[in-house]
Amino acid sequence: MNANGAALSTDNLCKNFGALRVAIDVNFTLPQGCRHALIGPNGSGKTTLINLIGGALAPTSGKILLDGQDITGLSADQRVLRGLTRTFQINTLFPRLTPIEAVTMVVCQRRGYGASLWRSLKRSHEAIDEAYEVLSQLHLAEDCDRPTAQLAYGRQRLLEIALALAARPKVLLLDEPAAGVPQQQSGEILSVISSLPDDIAVLFIEHDIDLVFRFAERITVLVAGRILCEGTPAEIAANPEVRRIYLGDEVHV
Repeated sequence: MNANGAALSTDNLCKNFGALRVAIDVNFTLPQGCRHALIGPNGSGKTTLINLIGGALAPTSGKILLDGQDITGLSADQRVLRGLTRTFQINTLFPRLTPIEAVTMVVCQRRGYGASLWRSLKRSHEAIDEAYEVLSQLHLAEDCDRPTAQLAYGRQRLLEIALALAARPKVLLLDEPAAGVPQQQSGEILSVISSLPDDIAVLFIEHDIDLVFRFAERITVLVAGRILCEGTPAEIAANPEVRRIYLGDEVHV
């Protein structure tokens, strides 16, 4: 465990695309077990920051630390092995598989015996049992044998999270986990995220401010690639600069 209690941190993280600066000296800390939201206007750099942390983009300068260890030069796959995971696009990757099949595949990959799974009956039962536990945690047990393509979109988004959890992450990155989901289902998704085990830190982007203030423990506000401020939901809601730039006057905590 990192001595300062940070599951993840960045040190003067920068990303430039030519003359365009999309992340500027980002110093960010995600405490262990925290549910932390990134908010800000469109184009503020939220997804860029998630992509930098997850390894989809390489920074121009600066560092990314996972549990105190420098992971800046690691690939996305190597970061997953270290415990940093983001959601998969399940509706394009595994549409014909059932949830239990898809999650079992991830469990087997993490355990390192995917190619030889069916040679060992014990191994197959252990992997399937673990996959079922993950699906139950995400309220998906009743859908475990249905083809993924037949699931409602909100259930598919939960399955994306289940696949990420099967990798046993220390840090889970979620880019708009409730996007495109009917409003009555989006609260369920954020509620499930909020109730994940305490040893998993979650960093998520969400545009529904009501959901952010209901489920985030801390919030970071990005504007034009820089961190404007960070605090509790009450502190962010009361910040006059955040209200002027992003929230307006309709937010109540």
